[in-house]
Amino acid sequence: MRVLVTGGVGYIGSVAVERLLLQNHDVVVLDNVWRGHPEAVAPGVPLVVADLRDRDQVARVVREARPDAILHFAAATLVGESMTSPADYFAINTVGSHNLLEEARANDVERVVFSSTASVYGMPDRQPVAEGADLRPINPYGRSKLMVEQMLEWYGTAYGLRYACLRYFNVAGATRDRGEDHDPETHIIPVALLTLLGKRDRFTVFGTDYPTPDGTAIRDYVHVVDLADAHLLALANLDQPGEHSHAFNLGTKDGFSVKQIVDAVERVTGRALPIEYGPRRAGDPPVLVADSTRARAELGWDPALSNLDQMIGSAWDWFQRHPNGYGDDERRR
Repeated sequence: MRVLVTGGVGYIGSVAVERLLLQNHDVVVLDNVWRGHPEAVAPGVPLVVADLRDRDQVARVVREARPDAILHFAAATLVGESMTSPADYFAINTVGSHNLLEEARANDVERVVFSSTASVYGMPDRQPVAEGADLRPINPYGRSKLMVEQMLEWYGTAYGLRYACLRYFNVAGATRDRGEDHDPETHIIPVALLTLLGKRDRFTVFGTDYPTPDGTAIRDYVHVVDLADAHLLALANLDQPGEHSHAFNLGTKDGFSVKQIVDAVERVTGRALPIEYGPRRAGDPPVLVADSTRARAELGWDPALSNLDQMIGSAWDWFQRHPNGYGDDERRR
């Protein structure tokens, strides 16, 4: 199958490309290289630099790539930034996705797997969060993603598009060649590991008085390989007889607390993490965990790598080989 991967120079998208190649798919990457790294794209995979906000560029890429399906990862993803720059988030995430869907329709691309977010739920009333929970995003990032999900639903109804929306909270881990390299880095596990590498002075625990077993907030984490594989399973599922266009949560059922992550980081690396304690951050709920029953039952998804030791261990291996991220990419040498 020929697959167009948007956002393929990013963390998750580049791993998805790697996994697609292992299944012998033909892959083309579309990315504007805004916050990603061209070095993350697997050797031999065409990278077309284009911006989803530019309809003419998108039209050219889709027309020339002639994909059978699209894996759509390209997005702006920082919640805090979305609060101060909402226009950018609606332009990139919502308008950009509309341009992509219109060009998919014009070129008879009938399958789309969309990298959504559990932020579409906002502050859910129950944990773990199931797909049927109310969709009440509390920031422009979540709202911009929900609008894309709603577009996909109507494109399915009106034009017969087959789609899957994959909702998840946090991603961690690495493969041998691909890991996290963000600027700014906001994810808890790489922040902890970068602290151990001397890139940061301290690791801050925000809040120790949550109504959780150890007082720290609990979140869901999925290994990036498990996450990428879920996209491939969702893509394959769209070819099965019957109606398969759904939203799927991706999670590990129980989640992990900040203290559990700190303990695991120290255990896996054998190093003491310098820690400081701060107050809760505004808007942070005590627990956010996704119920992934549907993905397990309908897609056959099994997040076998999504335990703390494997997520942290694989990320630590990658950071030790790439202490300056892709600036140290050995393929450049």
